[in-house]
Amino acid sequence: MALEIWRPRLGLRRSLFPEMPRMDREVEDLFSRFFRPRGEAEALGWSPAIDMVDRKTELVLQADLPGLTEKDITVTVQDGSLTLQGQRKEEKEEKEGEEYYCCERWSGSFSRTLTLPPGINTEKVSASFKNGVLEIHLPKAKEAEGKKIEIKAA
Repeated sequence: MALEIWRPRLGLRRSLFPEMPRMDREVEDLFSRFFRPRGEAEALGWSPAIDMVDRKTELVLQADLPGLTEKDITVTVQDGSLTLQGQRKEEKEEKEGEEYYCCERWSGSFSRTLTLPPGINTEKVSASFKNGVLEIHLPKAKEAEGKKIEIKAA
């Protein structure tokens, strides 16, 4: 069951149109993203999208970092945390005689820190970078893999 913040103004609409709370949240998010003061948007920064897969012997983390190279990225593991840091340089193209220029691509530095679960062997962490995707392998220690417990009949 999902918990939701109660908003009195939505009481009647919620019962008549059950999708309205979700739509209200989406509209609020849309307006907050597009009408945020410029300084606040820059302060919030950007962080890469990440997938994490839990396998029997390791965790595999994949991060989308298009337009970067392995030289632009730093990966550190310390005190139970994994930190990704990097920077994308601004590529500004100005052509003489053009009246309009639009730049929507992100540039600047980023940092994202993830808390690692207990039982990760930080001495054997490895990373690779191919086609804009960073892949980090976080091997589990033997004791973290767990074991199957046999249940005996009473």
